[in-house]
Amino acid sequence: MSITLTTWSLEQTSPADLRPSPAPEGRDLRITRAGFPSAEFSRFLYTAVGGDIHWGDRLSLTHPQWQALMEKPGTETWVAYENGTPAGYVELDAQDDGVVEIVYFGLIPAFRGRGIGGHLLSYGVARAWDLAERWPDRKPTSRVWLHTCSLDGEHAMANYERRGFRLFETKTERTELAETPGPWPGAYA
Repeated sequence: MSITLTTWSLEQTSPADLRPSPAPEGRDLRITRAGFPSAEFSRFLYTAVGGDIHWGDRLSLTHPQWQALMEKPGTETWVAYENGTPAGYVELDAQDDGVVEIVYFGLIPAFRGRGIGGHLLSYGVARAWDLAERWPDRKPTSRVWLHTCSLDGEHAMANYERRGFRLFETKTERTELAETPGPWPGAYA
């Protein structure tokens, strides 16, 4: 199916830009860095979070290709757990000259609308700003950026703006909408 897709690119250029959202009260929520760069766990998070919103750009990667992405110096995956269950994640990619991209961010559908997204995004952005502390060969972060699109959740753009991100580019194009399996084929039919 062919659709018109709008992609917005947003950025922060100072740690002072971040306007954090507190953790939701009354929840057993913790955010932990995935200490072992596992392609299998990354693919699980990617399909569980993005399956219903047509994330498909990584689905054709082989296991070695996916593993290489996870092992790239400066790549980090931060996972939110509610009551011990993965609820969502933020994947960071350290780029050249102190730039960090939030490559993926989102919640598994069952955890959306529960007050977790703002806090997880805040935590991930803070980790983007202090990434060089964990990767001494990296320059201190001078810019954090991400992109979102018209297929993402209805609250995505507002969440980014509330956290202090500013729009710097908008692109609109016709594209073919790929079928995505979700965590398993037909999960979101």
